Amino acid sequence: MILESSDYMAKKKTETQEIIEKISNYSLSEIMESGFGRYSKEIIQERALPDVRDGLKPVQRRILFAMKKAGYTCNKPYQKSAKAVGYIMGNFHPHGDSSIYDALIRMSQKWKMRETFVDIHGNNGSIDGDGPAAMRYTEARLSKIAETMLESIDKDTVEMAYNFDDTELEPTVLPARFPNLLVNGSTGISAGYATDIPTHNLGEVIDATVKRIDSPNCTLETIMSIVEGPDFPTGGVIEGKNDLLNAYRTGKGKVVLKADAEIDSQHNQIIINSIPYEVVKENLVRKINEIKIDKKIEGIVDVIDESDHENMARIIIQLKKDSNASLILNYLYKNTDLQVNYNFNMVAIVNRRPKQVGILDILDAFIAHQKSVVRRRTEFDLKKARNDLHILEGLVKAISILDDVIRVIRASKNKSDSIDNLVKEFSFTFEQAKAIVELQLYRLTNTDILELQAKMDELKKNIMIWEQILSNEDALKHVMKTELKLIKKEYGNPRRTKIKEEVTEIKIDMKDMIPKENVVVVLTNEGYIRRVSMKSFQGATDAPTLKPGDYITHEVSATTLDHFVVFTNLGNYLFLPVHKIFDTKWKDLGKHVNNLVPLQSEEKVVDAYLYNPREEVTMATKLGMIKRCKMQDFEASRVSKAMTAMKLKENDEVVSVTLTKNNILTVSENGYYCYFESSQVPVVGARGAGVKAMNLKDDILKNMISFDECEYITLFTNKNTGKRIKVSDLTVTGRAKKGNTLIKKVKSTNYLIEKVLGTDSKTILSFIMEDRIIPVKNSEIPIFDLASTGSLLTKKNVVDIIYEVTLQTKEEKVPTEEQVAFNLDDFKI
Repeated sequence: MILESSDYMAKKKTETQEIIEKISNYSLSEIMESGFGRYSKEIIQERALPDVRDGLKPVQRRILFAMKKAGYTCNKPYQKSAKAVGYIMGNFHPHGDSSIYDALIRMSQKWKMRETFVDIHGNNGSIDGDGPAAMRYTEARLSKIAETMLESIDKDTVEMAYNFDDTELEPTVLPARFPNLLVNGSTGISAGYATDIPTHNLGEVIDATVKRIDSPNCTLETIMSIVEGPDFPTGGVIEGKNDLLNAYRTGKGKVVLKADAEIDSQHNQIIINSIPYEVVKENLVRKINEIKIDKKIEGIVDVIDESDHENMARIIIQLKKDSNASLILNYLYKNTDLQVNYNFNMVAIVNRRPKQVGILDILDAFIAHQKSVVRRRTEFDLKKARNDLHILEGLVKAISILDDVIRVIRASKNKSDSIDNLVKEFSFTFEQAKAIVELQLYRLTNTDILELQAKMDELKKNIMIWEQILSNEDALKHVMKTELKLIKKEYGNPRRTKIKEEVTEIKIDMKDMIPKENVVVVLTNEGYIRRVSMKSFQGATDAPTLKPGDYITHEVSATTLDHFVVFTNLGNYLFLPVHKIFDTKWKDLGKHVNNLVPLQSEEKVVDAYLYNPREEVTMATKLGMIKRCKMQDFEASRVSKAMTAMKLKENDEVVSVTLTKNNILTVSENGYYCYFESSQVPVVGARGAGVKAMNLKDDILKNMISFDECEYITLFTNKNTGKRIKVSDLTVTGRAKKGNTLIKKVKSTNYLIEKVLGTDSKTILSFIMEDRIIPVKNSEIPIFDLASTGSLLTKKNVVDIIYEVTLQTKEEKVPTEEQVAFNLDDFKI
């Protein structure tokens, strides 16, 4: 028992040692790299990229071969697509029915394929992006031209390989009687590779192939004189011959592809006869309709889709009578898929490797493939013809000695004995003797010797031709060219895509697109903005809708061609085209400016002006900086984001923005002022930080105003006191000083400046209360000297004091007595 136990332990130790020796150490990165490498190789070679020789992906090749093998040919009745898909999946392509059916449907869609390979009976989708019917509803068979791709496949013309379960043989490439990769193009994405090969005209490609066969060293320019460029099934116009040349040379490039459109001035229409390749027509029509509805450009009345079976894509854009058709068409080219960029990326499998190929590479690969196909087919036919001739020679000999042949066969024991006896008696070869024995007796007695002789003569003639093809390169080329020309003659059709030498530059003057209309731009304190038609503004009788506590700060007369410049406390500005500001009625609330241009959460509007490139703007900040810049520096082409108007220091913010006049007055919260000429502030760019306006210590700059001629400075404090000061009482201090006092300091009460406005006796101010707005004549506010604190104006809480909001136009409005009426109970002056 002890010995047995020792043997057992020794055996287990040996087995364990063997297992340990078989264990290998791999890092996770090595395993992932190896696995992904195998996966990538599989999808590159066997799924996503076409073969340069027949232009087909594996799934497409298997569909064509399986349908041919199953007998779903063009001269047979349609068969259920589900039946075809099941046969393909069960025998050749085990990757799922949806991938097979999708590929089968694509090969039937005349707006995707230049020459369709599958003839579908039923709904196979549409250029509008509609999907096909389920495979149980549609029927399919091969198209006539697809059968040329499979011609002579049973004559050992291509290499065959076993399918996924080693039960069937399938071709590794089809004989492909024309350069399908160029004719039908290809598109696909694999691991690390993508391909986009455009479709071309069959006749042009065949002519170029024939030229390349005749002149193997011809230049790209020579081929380009035959193949003008891509020929898409949906037509369109390609612009840029030089770009095409580069794309065909390298296999990579970009060209402009646009719709073929014409302007019918007589009927006020733009007629689109074809659209760019791969553009979904329904989406295109929807986009044009959205442009019409949103009035992004004026002049479009209606968009009519007149497409039918004859006209794959025909769209009529009905225009207004006096609209600018050229401008509208250019706008649609620029803002819809009426014009797209087509990117060449011609990648194909060459010698089982992915490779970027130019047009010459594709033609050369196809010609080499065709030489191989024709040679192998000829060798197959020659071998069979020689064998048939040999058999016929035996039959002729047998007929001449028929009685002796019958006698020998009758005397033989069985079939094999008959063959051996015929070989011995009459010197037949084994193949001849076998054919004589297997031939039915009536064939021997009724065979016409002249008919056999004629067949032999025909075989000898073919054998001579085929031997010449195999031995003479010129004869081989002649066969290839003849067969290509026959395909062109039967299947060639006119070019659909037009080619233009130069790229048309689309220039659109935005002002031409915008209908000029007189409007009023309304901006509120909280940043709500809108534009109102002048008709709606003038006809308004009620107060506009505002958020509680909000009030209007700007009413500006403008046109839709103007721009509105909005400045924010964070030193940014918004350059808003008036026509893009929300169009509302007078009573409507409007929308926050943040809906037009995104602002930061703590950002708020300080002031706004109608853009005038002749004006200058002065800005002042809380920490006492000031800058002057030309308004033209704020002009911008991009209006979708806030741009820098003034560079700010940390914790600083803009408190005042004004149009620059001759004089500037800056006032601090503690009641100091600096008074100087605007020329002391240098003009800088939009991103400049500016210069010092006031020297502030434990103080902040509260207000800045700029004026030419001003009679009074009206001042308001945090204690609801106010006063008017004569401008003539102010001392010119210069810039960057602490300044002089503007208000008396009282120990018991801390008076802080809240607002300073430049006024005269006719100015009307608006006192913004918590529940209403009260207009007040400036002349009713008492005049005091610099040292006083002013007079108490009201016992109620004043939120803000602004100039009365009136429509800013070139003509000043004269206020009426009703406009300046106020309740004496609310004020103490």
